[in-house]
Amino acid sequence: MKPTGNELIDYCIKKAMGEDEKILLADGLENAFMGVGRQFHHPVAIYSYKKVIKILMRSKMSHEEAVEYFDYNIAGAFVGDQTPVFLQDE
Repeated sequence: MKPTGNELIDYCIKKAMGEDEKILLADGLENAFMGVGRQFHHPVAIYSYKKVIKILMRSKMSHEEAVEYFDYNIAGAFVGDQTPVFLQDE
């Protein structure tokens, strides 16, 4: 059976990372998680831009507000080498 939700996240992390590596996950965006990639030799979480916008819109934001919030507060936030990556899949 294919893992879903948090099981998928746990599965991807275990498969993609070494024992001593850590990954930073974005709170509340579990349903937008796509997998794990590498950036400058560090594992990073990869999220779907399209799904992130949908998640934000569920909190009563218009599409325009969700995009603005994403650009400034999510994509614009550098939190170190493990800053998540957002795939432009729209």
